[in-house]
Amino acid sequence: MQLSFAPLEGITGYRFRNAHARWFGAADRYFTPFLTPNQTYKFTSREKNDVLPENNTGLTIIPQLLTNNAEHCLWALDVLQKQGYNEVNLNFGCPSGTVIVKRKGAGMLTDLEELDRFLDAVCNGFSGKISVKTRLGLQSSDEFPRILDIYNHYPLSEVIIHARVQKDFYTGTPDLEAFSAALSACRHPVCYNGDLFTVSDYERFCQTFPTVERVMLGRGWIANPDLGNQIRGKGILDKTRLRGFHDELYTAYRETLSGETPVLFKMKELWFYLHCLFEDSEKVLKKIRKAKRLRDYECAMNEMFDHALITDAGYRPVK
Repeated sequence: MQLSFAPLEGITGYRFRNAHARWFGAADRYFTPFLTPNQTYKFTSREKNDVLPENNTGLTIIPQLLTNNAEHCLWALDVLQKQGYNEVNLNFGCPSGTVIVKRKGAGMLTDLEELDRFLDAVCNGFSGKISVKTRLGLQSSDEFPRILDIYNHYPLSEVIIHARVQKDFYTGTPDLEAFSAALSACRHPVCYNGDLFTVSDYERFCQTFPTVERVMLGRGWIANPDLGNQIRGKGILDKTRLRGFHDELYTAYRETLSGETPVLFKMKELWFYLHCLFEDSEKVLKKIRKAKRLRDYECAMNEMFDHALITDAGYRPVK
């Protein structure tokens, strides 16, 4: 099974990826938080740094693009290919309202004729590999057969299916019946994404879909950075590695971000997921969330690490 680390904006940037690979072993592939090419024909400093080859040494990185403009997309593809990236992923799955209103992300599924024109221009204008990450539709998975007909028309390297529709955001249960139908009808390699939070989740999925050879893990892998190893039967999470991972990431943020506030914001985002690994962690999590200075954060973080690990725990979204 090929295990891909899903992108999560604000968390899975290059600092996270490097620390994760060092302490838990690299994912087969890391997808970057989306880059947003636009009329300026420039990436932001954050975007540039995230895909710099020297910031991703030894890792397999797939840059992800969020755009509905073929000209902007082709510019970005050219820049990335010159940096050595011969495979790029197009985001047709982001469900955010601010993205949808701009007809980007899952908003690209609103107008299928425009989606077709976009893919025609991009696939004919780029010599490298192009994959897509997609939702099943906007309102209903009944929309997906028409969407898939378009994907099947182009030489995509992969179709990553988040088995929800846009209106679901990240709630409810993935539509495995619709995914099964898509798996049979898709002419391209298919990667599954959606609610694989634990080893048990992964094993149940594999029993249901024994022919699937690619899965993408996101929130569950952030909540348990050792999840990939556990899926492969390579041991049990221990505090030494978890603390080493935390400390490397915390130090990297302190060295590269300006001021205490952005560092606190980054670490609080991370602990939203990581706290799931510790017994009785809610009280300490509140202290982390309330921390206004790094010294307060460090006290709360040390207290968290005093708690016992729940090695079979995993992230579970609030229903």
